Amino acid sequence: MTRYLSRLRLTAFRNYTAAALDLDARHVVLTGPNGAGKTNLLEAISVLSPGRGLRGASFETLQAHGSDIGWAVAATVETDNGPADIGTGASPDGGRRVRINGANARSIEAMSDYLRVLWLTPAMDGLFSGPAGDRRRFLDRLVTTLIPSHSASVGDYEKAMRQRNRLLEDNGDAAWLDAIEAQMAELGASIHLARMDSLTHLQALIEQSLDDESFPAAHLALTPLFEDGAEPASSAGLETALTARWRAARGLDRAAGRTISGPHRVDLEVTYAQKAMPAALGSTGEQKALLIGLILAHARLVKLRTSITPFLLLDEIAAHLDPDRRRALFSALDGLGTQCFLTGTDRLLFEALGNRAQMVTVRDGRVSKG
Repeated sequence: MTRYLSRLRLTAFRNYTAAALDLDARHVVLTGPNGAGKTNLLEAISVLSPGRGLRGASFETLQAHGSDIGWAVAATVETDNGPADIGTGASPDGGRRVRINGANARSIEAMSDYLRVLWLTPAMDGLFSGPAGDRRRFLDRLVTTLIPSHSASVGDYEKAMRQRNRLLEDNGDAAWLDAIEAQMAELGASIHLARMDSLTHLQALIEQSLDDESFPAAHLALTPLFEDGAEPASSAGLETALTARWRAARGLDRAAGRTISGPHRVDLEVTYAQKAMPAALGSTGEQKALLIGLILAHARLVKLRTSITPFLLLDEIAAHLDPDRRRALFSALDGLGTQCFLTGTDRLLFEALGNRAQMVTVRDGRVSKG
């Protein structure tokens, strides 16, 4: 059975005062003018997963302007074990809470027992030629789809690193630095090994489909964690190495005003495999196709590793593809066996989907089927 969203409800979310959609298992095409709320609806689905959703926005900004009601997103996910009701919304501390089947969830990550979510947005079009931080965030999103706790680990690591930087600036107590660096090392080792393991499995899957000409294949690698390239393979060894490096670099880091080495500094290197060319040197069309191929491959990996095929949220994706590549994309989406949400201003771009998709019109924060 295809896992799918059969019901979606929004309350005081972005430009939606209230919205309701009842859906079947087919793909969902959202069409309407720019600014109508198509991307906001995708963002609502994306927050049904760990992390801050496809815009990376703080949760308080999701609140509809002028509303006294806290924002909320609720969905019914149809699974082999029957329907599951998943909801998330504003909490008093500015974060969010999660409810599953009417009960408070034990953690944010509990939503991942029922659904996983991947997305592509126009903001990601310059991923390969943009700053390294964008590629790290992209990679961490992929890893989180496999390992739901990864997002929290990254957040905790960054929080600890900010504390370290403040202590260095204030010439803080060495014992406090020792404790924070030990915490950073434990989190950093977990983050780095999760990234490496995910990339290893993703690359192996990509290698199996190099002959598929629909979308180009990527060769993926992480830049070295340390300048000398020495990286212990075990978690304990990596923790020890990170702790030693940070202790030795306190003077340099204090002068720089930041922590200059660690998992927060690595970059994801992407090569267009068929051309043996850095992805950043490809044309805009080649980079777009490469990114699509990468997301499709990762969706297959998530399905293999977790038995849950992720929902795909594809924002304004069809407008930049020629008719042949659009057909190839729609065929690939069918092959995944999942429900995909696609947006666009022109319904004609989705003609090749035929009755494999249900059409939803979005206008001024309102949605209607057909």
